[in-house]
Amino acid sequence: MNTEKLTIALDEFIHVGGALVIVIAIVSVLTGFMREFIPQDKLQRKLTKHEKWGPLLGALFGMLTPFCSASVVPVTMGMASMGVSLGTVMSFLISAPLCNFIVLAMVYTAFGLKITATYLGITFCAAIIGGWFISKTPWKNEIKRGDELEGKKTTAACSTSSCCPEPEPQPACAASACATTNSGDPTKVQKSLRFALALFKKIIPYVLIGALISGVSAAYLSAEIVEKYVGGDNILSILISAVIGVPVYLRIEMAIPLLKTLIAKGMGLGPAMALIIGGTGASLPEIALVSSVLKPKAVVAFVGIIVTTAIIGGVLIQSIY
Repeated sequence: MNTEKLTIALDEFIHVGGALVIVIAIVSVLTGFMREFIPQDKLQRKLTKHEKWGPLLGALFGMLTPFCSASVVPVTMGMASMGVSLGTVMSFLISAPLCNFIVLAMVYTAFGLKITATYLGITFCAAIIGGWFISKTPWKNEIKRGDELEGKKTTAACSTSSCCPEPEPQPACAASACATTNSGDPTKVQKSLRFALALFKKIIPYVLIGALISGVSAAYLSAEIVEKYVGGDNILSILISAVIGVPVYLRIEMAIPLLKTLIAKGMGLGPAMALIIGGTGASLPEIALVSSVLKPKAVVAFVGIIVTTAIIGGVLIQSIY
């Protein structure tokens, strides 16, 4: 076995994995405190009082919800049961997986401030425009409410507990975000740190797997292959990356280390960004979960908005950088 290539793979794994472990640790702590000190249920109720600014507020709310994609669904169900408009809900569903703190921190670690700012501008605007657009179409009522959500809210929330990084199991799940109850009545700081540790443990395996794949790719993947299929400024590469991101189920924790290596080997920045947006925003598991709240036409609109955003984002980033 080639010792030189093994050394390259190990160095890449340590370099990428080490940096991302530090970032995830910091973001996990911030997320824990934000989750505990910014009540999600109160934010949901405010959304019902400001429908005029619904898409903007929904997009901002999504940025403040850096949980796993599955835990977003109980929050969405709570919004639907409160009568929040589909435009607001759609903006939230687009923003939450694409613009949350964890995603932005990892994009910044891999690509720097300028690309992160551009990425945020593209995805945040897409969330607002997507919500506004759906609110102006005949599909604006394609959201499940009332009896259509009965029996699903608790089941859906509890069924996603494997994704929610909760330190202890719950007898009942709150619609706000898989809330935790502890008999010892810990302080908010203790709850924040417990959630941060659980979140860190949940994410870090994917980060390490991504770093490992990155290391192996750096050492053994041919640059010629990368350049041939997703290299340069080829618009077809961006289209392919945007579309294949949906069925791939691209976890951001694994994608960032790998894409950084692929870019070094010749992958275009546009295709890389298209793959991140498409895979993170509308993976097959995400679509299945969203279908528990949205009706079929709204689900189609959701996927269409994500794919369109991935293509436009890839083209813009490729053109600018």
